[in-house]
Amino acid sequence: MARISRREAIAVAGGLAGSALIGDVAKAAESVERWGLHEIALEGPKEGNPFADIEVSARFTQGRTAIETPGFYDGDGVYRVRFSPPDTGEWRWTTQSNAPLMNGREGRFTVTAPSNGNHGPVSVVGYHFAHADGTPFRQIGTTSYGWTHQPEAMRRLTLETMRRAPFNKMRMAVFPNASLKTNVGPLPFARTGEADRDWDASRFDPAFFQRLEASVAALGALGVQADVILFHPYDGKYGFDEMSAAVDEAYLRYVVARLAAYRNVWWSLANEFDILKTKTEADWDRLFQIVREADPYGRPRSIHNWRTLYDNGKPWVTHSSIQNGSAVLDDARAETYRSVWKKAVIFDEVCYEGSLNERWGDLTGPEMVRAFWHGLIAGTYVGHSECLPTEPGGGFWLGEGGELRGESAPRLAFLKSIMEAGPTPGIEPIDKWWEQHLGGVPGRYYLRYFGDEAPTEWAVDLPRDDLTGGERFKVDLIDTWNMTIEPVPGEFVMRQKPNTRYFFSDPERPTIALPARQWMAVRVTRVENG
Repeated sequence: MARISRREAIAVAGGLAGSALIGDVAKAAESVERWGLHEIALEGPKEGNPFADIEVSARFTQGRTAIETPGFYDGDGVYRVRFSPPDTGEWRWTTQSNAPLMNGREGRFTVTAPSNGNHGPVSVVGYHFAHADGTPFRQIGTTSYGWTHQPEAMRRLTLETMRRAPFNKMRMAVFPNASLKTNVGPLPFARTGEADRDWDASRFDPAFFQRLEASVAALGALGVQADVILFHPYDGKYGFDEMSAAVDEAYLRYVVARLAAYRNVWWSLANEFDILKTKTEADWDRLFQIVREADPYGRPRSIHNWRTLYDNGKPWVTHSSIQNGSAVLDDARAETYRSVWKKAVIFDEVCYEGSLNERWGDLTGPEMVRAFWHGLIAGTYVGHSECLPTEPGGGFWLGEGGELRGESAPRLAFLKSIMEAGPTPGIEPIDKWWEQHLGGVPGRYYLRYFGDEAPTEWAVDLPRDDLTGGERFKVDLIDTWNMTIEPVPGEFVMRQKPNTRYFFSDPERPTIALPARQWMAVRVTRVENG
């Protein structure tokens, strides 16, 4: 993908300049950086219905490696195939199409080393996430369902907010939420009249998807993953939640062909899938497999629930995306989801920081931050959003984007710094079913979070795993709300505790004093060579 600055990214998505971005990509035909975006633009038939009648794809090869990549029609007789090269060196391509003018075209290009900040796409690594170059991805996500459907000034403001915020993943919906009065711009399908449901299910509107992909690219330039929600139940106006199986499949293949080559894309099959009564679990299984088959890069795939949990153990699900606010009221509950599905877990919705008279939108700032800390100790990840309108009935971040008004974001930035200084690829629960409430790496690193408790001391008892005695540790007191770290003087030398074979402690310093405040944590780190 052509390199653009952070501020240029804001201008691109804010100004509906999707076609300009695509043009920049097309100009970079001779070379592209590893995990960037190489695009082939072809002239082809305009007559008939190119979306349904014309097929185009390309085969990209390097030595014995061959990657088949689907293309798409972008309007005005232009067809595009996008490719994200996984390795450096020379690549060759050959097109396949049922349109003779586009069939058998060939070319080559060079893939250079990735630029600074390009760590490659994110994938699941055990219970955690990492970029392709091995850099850990410490998920601190947020949700703004409809930000791409807002007026230009609002989109610019959202991106400027994300530039300053700690969030590295954004959940966002392809289809507009019909309840929002601020939606602007084209619909995903070509209009056939003025009524809400006057659209042609066999023809897409490229302008809609050009703005969507410009927004994805702008997030990518900010280092933010775009968790693209493919279906949702908040319609009742346009009928996008009632499409036939054939239209669903055509839509999915079109979106995947357009977006999969952007290295920051994730796929969320649906938000609150179980509210969509027009689809069965078998339908969701089928739709998952369509996305998996159409995406040559295997981007992360999940599905978000309301009251019914999807079986996230199925092989086409890469990680669990969960709505459950009570699960992160303590780490033990949150951890259970890992143990059941043996996959990475993101509690993408745990209720939101807000002032609404709704139980899902009334968390205080401390309660929002508490969820993240309990999730971290459990070896899971948590998502944020906020519902803080400036006037009754006004818009807010969750639905429209704009600016953040809550108290949690700076504290989540502080948490992110704790995570980034922690073990790789992430925190693991320690002695998880024995009320230890510890996360980290046995024998090396421990975190204990006290939440809304306010203890005056803590016994430095470490579970025996990977300890033999004589190990030396340092201890830090962390105020997660006031964002301070205070080292405890001296070191702690571990010895097996008398009368138990399960714990080690320092007999000279069995406890540490705590300040009797809420939202405290303790970090215990092994001293090198200790």
